[in-house]
Amino acid sequence: MKTKNQLKIWVDADACPVVIKEVLFKAANRTQTEITLVANHVLHLPPSRYLNFIQVSAGFDVADNEIVKRISAGDLVITSDIPLADEVITKGGLALSPRGELFNKGNIKSKLSMRDFMDVIRSSGVQTGGPSPLNQADRQTFANHLDRWLNQAKP
Repeated sequence: MKTKNQLKIWVDADACPVVIKEVLFKAANRTQTEITLVANHVLHLPPSRYLNFIQVSAGFDVADNEIVKRISAGDLVITSDIPLADEVITKGGLALSPRGELFNKGNIKSKLSMRDFMDVIRSSGVQTGGPSPLNQADRQTFANHLDRWLNQAKP
């Protein structure tokens, strides 16, 4: 098992809410954990030796592919992208949505099936609406899962 200083957090940053990034930035400095944000547009990060940014070219799944290429077993990936979460779990990583939903081997296949089903529904013309706005309970759930991972990652 990697030590805390070797484990990393990767962020699918194109769609990650600002409030979640702020939670991550504070956690990086507090716990001295390396966090890398990957996006296809420029991000301005606060100064910190624990924060990194990788800008990828625009295109379908370019950021996702970069994250999958770079993660190691035990790393945590912040994403709401279910197919990316599935690939992360396959590589031995963990995936956490900005809403605090922890994806794991026990639930990822059903989440992927539901996502695919909803895509079929939407492509047939049914209006399904989008997700509800991120609320305080979502932020707290996210922070709790993040803290749990950070505490487990300590040597």
